[in-house]
Amino acid sequence: HVQLVESGGGSLQEGGNLRLSCTAFVIPRNYSQWCMAWFRQAPGKEREGIATIGSDGTTVYAEPVKGRASIFKDSAKRILYLDLNDLKPEDTATYYCAAGLDPCLSLRPGDVRSWWGQGTQVTVS
Repeated sequence: HVQLVESGGGSLQEGGNLRLSCTAFVIPRNYSQWCMAWFRQAPGKEREGIATIGSDGTTVYAEPVKGRASIFKDSAKRILYLDLNDLKPEDTATYYCAAGLDPCLSLRPGDVRSWWGQGTQVTVS
């Protein structure tokens, strides 16, 4: 059973930076081939995809974070990262990592076929 655990959230100031991490526990040997993504959900809003990374390192970003976000992973450590810079109050949300997207670079929550993390709260003020 795969478990994804996010960390790095908290209360941050507008204009600041954050790094979120998503560690995979009990993983199959093909972790490096996973298609993974970061999603977020603000209160009262639907979950939205913000960044995704394919098995070859190709990345896709949603418009609200384009130019401010970077998704990357350390396959040896089984950790997926999200750097988000120039934080805005509208970045306030619970952030989730996900694995096993099909299509691979999708930003749609419904395309997560495998696993979700439990989320980490990010509050920007």
